[in-house]
Amino acid sequence: VFLLSPVLFYGYIIALFVSTGSSDPYVKFKMGGKEVFRSKIIHKNLNPVWDEKITLTLDSLSEPLYVKVFDYDFGLQDDFMGSAFLYLESLETIPVTLVLKDPQSPDEDLGSLELAVTLTPKDSPMEERRDSTSIRLSELHRKSQLWRGIVSIALLEGRNLIPMDDNGLSDPYVKFRLGPQKYKSKTVPKTLSPQWREQFDLHLYEETGGVLEITVWDRDTGRRDDFIGRCQLDLSTLSKERTHHLELPLEESRGFVVLLVTLTASAAVSIADLAVTPLDDPQERREILKRYGMLKSLSNFKDVGIVQVKVMRAEGLMAADVNGKSDPFCVLELNNDRLQTHTVYKNLNPEWNKVFTFNVKDINSVLEVTVMDEDRDRSADFLGKAVIPLLSIRNGEQKGYVLKNKELTGPTKGAIYLEIDVIYNTVKAALRTVVPAEQKYIEEEPKVSKQLLQQNFNRVKRCIMVLISYGTYINSCFEWESAQRSTISLVLFVVVVWNFELYMLPLGLLLLLVWNYFFSSSRDMTDMVRKQEQNTKRHKGTDSEHKGFMDKLYAIQDVFISVQSALDDVASYGERMKNTANWTVPFLSWLAITALCFATFLLYLIPLRYLVLAWGVNKFTKKLRNPYAIDNNELLDFLSRVPSDVQVMQYRELRVDPGQSPNKRRRTNLS
Repeated sequence: VFLLSPVLFYGYIIALFVSTGSSDPYVKFKMGGKEVFRSKIIHKNLNPVWDEKITLTLDSLSEPLYVKVFDYDFGLQDDFMGSAFLYLESLETIPVTLVLKDPQSPDEDLGSLELAVTLTPKDSPMEERRDSTSIRLSELHRKSQLWRGIVSIALLEGRNLIPMDDNGLSDPYVKFRLGPQKYKSKTVPKTLSPQWREQFDLHLYEETGGVLEITVWDRDTGRRDDFIGRCQLDLSTLSKERTHHLELPLEESRGFVVLLVTLTASAAVSIADLAVTPLDDPQERREILKRYGMLKSLSNFKDVGIVQVKVMRAEGLMAADVNGKSDPFCVLELNNDRLQTHTVYKNLNPEWNKVFTFNVKDINSVLEVTVMDEDRDRSADFLGKAVIPLLSIRNGEQKGYVLKNKELTGPTKGAIYLEIDVIYNTVKAALRTVVPAEQKYIEEEPKVSKQLLQQNFNRVKRCIMVLISYGTYINSCFEWESAQRSTISLVLFVVVVWNFELYMLPLGLLLLLVWNYFFSSSRDMTDMVRKQEQNTKRHKGTDSEHKGFMDKLYAIQDVFISVQSALDDVASYGERMKNTANWTVPFLSWLAITALCFATFLLYLIPLRYLVLAWGVNKFTKKLRNPYAIDNNELLDFLSRVPSDVQVMQYRELRVDPGQSPNKRRRTNLS
C-alpha cells in the first residue's frame, strides 16, 4: 500500500484472512468513504487465503482504513460478516490482527482478519508528491471505468437438469455475472432441457479477461426461487476473435449449460479533459468521418458511430448536505456503457470540463446523464437526471438541460450544460434498427403498482378509443349521415377494390406517412401526456396499504406484474405505430418510408406466390443452415426503437429558466 502523509510512505498489504460462518467470503477496503480495493471471492472455503497485494496513494494518515468482510450471494444481497478499522497513525506491529465486529451486535464473535503491513518512506517534495498522487488516483479511476473488449454470449440450452417441482420438472432460468455486470435469462416453464436461444454482450475491463459466474435457478411463484447449480468460466483461457462452443457442467448438481462465447477486443469509451477532444482535432475528425462514411457501410455492422459528450458544468443544484452544499459528480450512461466525472466538493455550481467518448451500437439509444451527491458512509444521493435521445442531438451546440426527478415526470432543481456531437453511418444505423436491441445488464425488478396498473390501463383504453372512433367514422359512411362523404367513400371503395393489388398496401401506408409529414397539426405529445399524469395523480389514493395485506398479495404478485407488463406492451406498441406515422422521430419515419418504398417496388415486380414461397423455404431451412439462430421479428424490433407517449414526455427538454442561474441572480443583485 502506498501511503501519502507529511512524509510519503510505501507499503504492501498481503492479506491472509481467516473467517468463519461463511462459504464465499471477500473483503472490501474503504478509505474516506470510498472503496479503494475489493479482493477476489474464495468459493466454498471456511479458511480462505487470498495472498493479494494492493497499492494506494493517500493524502493523510489520519484517515483509518475501513475493512469489511462479506459473503458473496449471486443474485441476492451479499451478507455482511464483520468489519474493523486499521488506524495507520498508530500502526506499530507487523503483521496486524483485526478483530471483526458488527456495530449492531458488538458482543458477537465474528472471527479475525490478518494483514501483513510494511511502511517505507519516500523522499520527494510535498507538491510533487501531491501532483503524483492526483495523477495516480485519476488514472486509477479512469482505468476502472474503461473496458477493453466485449464478451458476446449466446445462451443456447440446458441439458438433463435436476427436477425441483412436485411434477418432476423445473422452471429454469440462468443468471450471469461478470464483475459488476449482471444478466438474467427468460424462464422456460416445465422442462429439464430448456431452450433459451438468447444473445447478449458483457464488457471486459481487464486485459486478461475475468471469471464469468453462471447460476441456474428454478422459478417459484410466491416463494424464494430454488437453486439448481452453478459453474464458472475463466475467460482468460479462451482465445480472442473466435467463437467457442462450450458445454459447462453444473458443479453442485447434474446437468449442463450450453453456450457460444466470443471475445472481441475493442476500444469504445474514453475520458479526457477539454484540451483533448477527438472531434475538435481537424485531422482526427476527418479520420472519424471517413470511418463512418458511406464507403464503410458494409464493414463491422456493430460499429454504427461515435458520440462525444462535453460535460461543462451544472448550476443551481439541490443542497444535499446539512451545510447547504453538495458534493456533486456526474454519471453518463449509454446502454451498458457507464462513465463518471470526478467529484467537486462543497459546490452547488460545479465545473467538470470533461470529455466522454462512447461507441454507438444503436443510433436509437438514449444518453442518460445523472447528477449525484457523494456521501462518505452511504450510497450517493440523487440530485437530478437528463435523458437525451441521440437522434435529437444537434452537433456542436452547447445546451443547458433542466434536470428531472427519478421518474422523469417533472423538473427538479438545477440544470446541466453539455455539448454533444454524434457521427454515425446511416446504412449501419438502419440495419441495426431491425435487429434485437441491446438489453441492459442491471435493471430494477418489476414491482406491483396500483398506480402504474391504472396508468397502463388508461393508455390501452386511449388506443382502443382511437380504433373505435375510426370505426364510428367508417360506419357513418355506411349510414349516409353526410351524403357528400358517403358518395366519395363509395366511389373510392369501388375503385380500390376493383383495381386492388398487394403493392398498394405498403403504398397506402407510405402515403399516410407523407401526408402526416406535410400536414400533421402537431407532433408534440407533451400536453396530452401531462394531462394524463395529472388525472392519474388526482385519482391516486392516499391510504397506505397495510403490510399484512401486502403479504397476502405476494402469492399473486407475478400475476399482477404480468398483466401490468402486458398492458404496457399493448399500449406502447399502439403508441409507437402512431408516433411513427406522426413523425415523432424523423429518422425512424424516413426509415419506414424507405422500407415501404422497397416493399412497394418488390411487390410490384414479383408475384406474391413467389415471395411467399421464398419466405416459407427460408423459414423451414433456417434451423438447418444455422442450428443456433436466434429468432427475431424485424417489425417489432423497429417499433421498439420508436418512443411511446410516455417516453416522448420523458425525453422532452425543459426550458432553462434564466432566473435559476446563480450567475444571473448575482449580476441582478449587483445592479
